Amino acid sequence: MTMNFFRGVMGGQPAGPQPTGAETIHKLCDRVASSTLLEDRRDAVRALKSLSKKYRLEVGTQAMDHLVHILQTDRSDSEILGYALDTLYNIICNDEEEEQDENAQKQEEDLGVLFTDKFLGDSENVTLLLTLLEEFDFHVRWPGVKLLTALLKNQCNQVQGVILVSPMGVSRLMDLLADSREVIRNDGLLLLQQLTKGNAAIQKIVAFENAFERLLDIITEEGSSDGGIVVEDCLLLLVNLLKNNSSNQNFFKEGSYIQRMKPWFEVGDDNSGWSAQKVTNLHLMLQLVRVMVSPVNSPGATSSCQKSMYQCGLLQQLCTILMATGVPADILTETINTVSEVIRGSQINQDYFASVNAPSNPPRPAIVVLLMSMVNERQPFVLRCAVLYCFQCFLYKNQKGQGEIVATLLPSTIDANSISAGQLLCGGLFSADSLSNWCAAVALAHALQDNLTQKEQLLRVQLATSLGKPPVSLLQQCTNILSQGDKINRRGSKVQTRVGLLMLLCTWISNCPIAVTHFLHNQENVPFLTGQISENLGEDERLVQGLCALLLGICIYYNDNSLENYTKEKLKQLIEKRIGKENFVEKLGFVTKHELYSRAAQKPQPVFPSPEQMLFDHEFTKLVKELEGVITKAVHKTSEEEKKEEEVKKTLEQHDSIVIQYKDLIRDQDTQIQELREQVSTLSLNSEQMQNQITQQQSQIQQHKDQYNILKLKLGKDSQGLSSSQGEGAHVNGLHSEELSQLREEVEELRRQHTLQHTQLSDKDSLINTLRCGAAAAALTAEGGAGGSDNTELLGEVESLRSRVQAQCAEISQLQTERLELIRRAEAVSSAPASSSESSADTVTVSELESRLAAQTTEAERLKEECRGLREGHAGLEQQLASAQSTVAIEQTEKTKLQQEVQESKKEQDDLLMLLADQDQKILNLKQRLRDLGETIDEDEDELDARDQFGEDDDDDDEEEDEEENND
Repeated sequence: MTMNFFRGVMGGQPAGPQPTGAETIHKLCDRVASSTLLEDRRDAVRALKSLSKKYRLEVGTQAMDHLVHILQTDRSDSEILGYALDTLYNIICNDEEEEQDENAQKQEEDLGVLFTDKFLGDSENVTLLLTLLEEFDFHVRWPGVKLLTALLKNQCNQVQGVILVSPMGVSRLMDLLADSREVIRNDGLLLLQQLTKGNAAIQKIVAFENAFERLLDIITEEGSSDGGIVVEDCLLLLVNLLKNNSSNQNFFKEGSYIQRMKPWFEVGDDNSGWSAQKVTNLHLMLQLVRVMVSPVNSPGATSSCQKSMYQCGLLQQLCTILMATGVPADILTETINTVSEVIRGSQINQDYFASVNAPSNPPRPAIVVLLMSMVNERQPFVLRCAVLYCFQCFLYKNQKGQGEIVATLLPSTIDANSISAGQLLCGGLFSADSLSNWCAAVALAHALQDNLTQKEQLLRVQLATSLGKPPVSLLQQCTNILSQGDKINRRGSKVQTRVGLLMLLCTWISNCPIAVTHFLHNQENVPFLTGQISENLGEDERLVQGLCALLLGICIYYNDNSLENYTKEKLKQLIEKRIGKENFVEKLGFVTKHELYSRAAQKPQPVFPSPEQMLFDHEFTKLVKELEGVITKAVHKTSEEEKKEEEVKKTLEQHDSIVIQYKDLIRDQDTQIQELREQVSTLSLNSEQMQNQITQQQSQIQQHKDQYNILKLKLGKDSQGLSSSQGEGAHVNGLHSEELSQLREEVEELRRQHTLQHTQLSDKDSLINTLRCGAAAAALTAEGGAGGSDNTELLGEVESLRSRVQAQCAEISQLQTERLELIRRAEAVSSAPASSSESSADTVTVSELESRLAAQTTEAERLKEECRGLREGHAGLEQQLASAQSTVAIEQTEKTKLQQEVQESKKEQDDLLMLLADQDQKILNLKQRLRDLGETIDEDEDELDARDQFGEDDDDDDEEEDEEENND
């Protein structure tokens, strides 16, 4: 049937010898290259597709170039594009069939890589493929996605490089996640998984293309942990984007995506019957949380993520799973590891974990329940390792937690009715199970890590070994087990138990002279250690010998010589006689050369292929690295070198104490200088505010002065009119002597009143000028508001006076009119005798004038009283001005005094710096002597002192510049 199909394609050839597959493919390729009709080319490409799996090598060798040409030229026909892409996918993709043997599978992979290299020979082919992905047609986009995924699987780095430099290359691929057709979206996830492997640049671009939002939406839509394979693909892509990529981790945290992870871990009461897919999904979700808080991340980023996980309730949700029933074992183990890293080094998270109780009756702390699993030999090995890691992370940089654990071992806190963490650790330490011994010893060592107080407290722990015998200290019981193990070594003593106890003892007595003294006080301990080191034993026992050498070396290095029989010098003589210094150093060096030591030093989590390989703890490897060199030097030093070193150390300690005192003094002076600077800055700010208030007051006073000048001009015009009226009155002087004399007296009285008012206005003018100075003084004493209100009141008084003067001018004008009327009547009387009625009218007029004059006199008296009040107000403003001037003088004096104190502080600091320079030179000389004697000097401390010195010099320069600016 197949060959008949080929005959139809080739034009119906007659029956005869059947062409081979290679010949048929050759003819089809010729037809693709030479046919002018689109239908003919489409049929030929469809035939190549049907042969591409069976004749993969022939199609790939002969047809690839023609297929690429089809992709370039026949863009208008989606059907032929789909056939060409499917054919290319068949010859490049490696079929993963279980029936194939290893050789066939390897041949398939080599063939796929070969054709991938051929396709990638021209980088434009990848660009062409990215362009075709923009086609919405399903028959073009889907095979294009599959082809690009296959290319990435075979040659990931090369394809990543082309996509990275292609304009909008990653953006086109991100559009696949928004495709409404699930098959394309799901294959797009697989494509992005391959694309983001090991390429931080592409990972960043994908993340900033809103990948987190889209992936989390898909996970929610698919049912979160209850979803299918699509959720798994999304989680794998998220892990690729976040693992070892600090930029994406920060973007994930800042985008509040951690909060969206909390609903993933909501489990019900019935946790039985979990599907395999749900277990896989939840395992990846836990792995994603661990990626965000991994110990290999930067401490700042890890701490920030831990804080977010506590605040959003994610840690609480994980602890709920931890204490839930029916959770599968592998999920429980991974949850314990996840909780471990979420609380590691975070005080608030560690405190919360310490408060978690298991839902038992009575309730027990989660730590106790976990430790019960750790020391139970029937529990799975990986679960016990996870619990140990959780306990280590709980105590990491947590002195409060260390104290709580050690307190459960002390006699005063032991509760016989409940099981405590300390009781479980002691039970595990002395059980028959070697793995429990090792785990309990390492856990107890972490309770003492970098905590001198708890090392000394643990010396108080007493153990009851058997009835009728006195209690034994925990320290002595550990050494007793070691010595007993050595005695039964021929019958199969377990190395794991002895290694665990030796690690505990080394951690316990390191950097704790009191614990060293307690250890040496037992007369059997030193002979036991020397005997162990001096023997020639097998490969496994050499590790124990190395740890014994380390323990003995710690006894030398941290020895305070309080025991006469075991001073540093006598212990070194004992090593030289019983072991030999070179042999001792060789045995000590075997610890760091052990394969399991290197494996444990790589990461904090205890991960071991089998229980037998569980020998070293990560934190202990740090201790060995720190002590190996110093112990070697301490063993080789002579007594004279020891004495010289002690003398130099004492001298250095004395000088260090002096330097610390001077540094504290300088810091105090710096603090005082800073406070004085702040005071000067505050005073300067107040001065600027006062200057601004003075400027505002001056502006207001100028406005008042302008208004007063305008009023003065108006009053001047009224005065001229009054003078002309008085001249006319003098002209009628001889007509009626008696009446004219009375009128003259009235006019003179009015003139005096007018002059008096003019004088009062002049006084107010001078008062306003005085207020200008008073307002300035009031501004200096922060009383500018009161001055402004006084000026406003004075302005109101001036306006009131102005209105009164205008009223008086009107009355004067009326009097002048009446006077003219009287003059006219007097002239009439001189020409004819006045009638009695007219005389009576004149008498009435004079009476009216007298009453008005009396009213004017009363008004003048009232004005005098007001002027007297204004003078008293002026006197008060003068007092305020004097008070402000005295305040300014006091502030100026204080400023001068502060500047003098700054100068004196600077001189004292210069003297101290000179003295420090001399002390530093002496210290450098002494350190040089130590180096000449072969003592190692901590270079970090030298750099720190140098930075302190340079920092103080910089502070002095800054102070000098600030003082120069203040003087300017």
